[in-house]
Amino acid sequence: MNKNNLTNQQLKDLDSLFELVSDRQLQDFGNISASNKSDGSLITSCDLWSDKTIVKALSKIAPNEGVLSEEGGKLVPNTNAYWIVDPLDGTTNFAAGIPYWSISVARFVDGVPQSSFLIIPTLKKKFLAIKGEGVWLNNKKIKGNNNQRSECVSLCSRSIKILQKNPSSIFPGKIRLLGVSSLNLTSVAMGQTFGAIESTPKIWDIAAAWLLLEELNCSIEWLEMNPMHLTAEQDLQDTNFPLIASSSREKMKVLRPWGNLLVEK
Repeated sequence: MNKNNLTNQQLKDLDSLFELVSDRQLQDFGNISASNKSDGSLITSCDLWSDKTIVKALSKIAPNEGVLSEEGGKLVPNTNAYWIVDPLDGTTNFAAGIPYWSISVARFVDGVPQSSFLIIPTLKKKFLAIKGEGVWLNNKKIKGNNNQRSECVSLCSRSIKILQKNPSSIFPGKIRLLGVSSLNLTSVAMGQTFGAIESTPKIWDIAAAWLLLEELNCSIEWLEMNPMHLTAEQDLQDTNFPLIASSSREKMKVLRPWGNLLVEK
């Protein structure tokens, strides 16, 4: 393995950590109420517990590596290696009793994702991606995406406006709204959709799925801000990273005109 990668012991410790957090989330699912954060999004006590538990464990598993998390510090750490955490991506689904959310964690080295972990507790799916080495699903290595046959495209709720901006054209796919940015992107990597258009994802929404897409030979186009240009101490609390993800360059050509409508002045 590359010297920048995690050790086998660290991977084992992380697996145990994510099992612990998954179990707690499954216990709380359907038995917890949500409140509104200042930006209007929802939060539950389970989000807070999950964030605190993951961040605390990372300080022991990977000491001296900074952490940026949705429910914690929003500044890019000034360490060479750091973590980006979304402890419960899909809180609206979680709070509404819709069994579709994820735990999304990525480790960055030199400003790019080096390894990522994406867990879907209700589906008992655990993804691990390692830069230059591939992707594993439930400890079994998987091959490149196979979504050439899919007719579906994932949109987020805010990207629906592109349909209103271009009412005279037929959208080039069957639309799916999963309600979870990380899983919208993962659907492309896994061949469930041939593309995804995200309007306002934050860095913690996309960090883990970003590496999944790259390792499974999918295409990504950043429509405004490029997350590879992050700088230490940069505040990402209010920064969006609108993007298009697709199964191939050919599919990207089909989706690009629609994605560009998100940032059209």
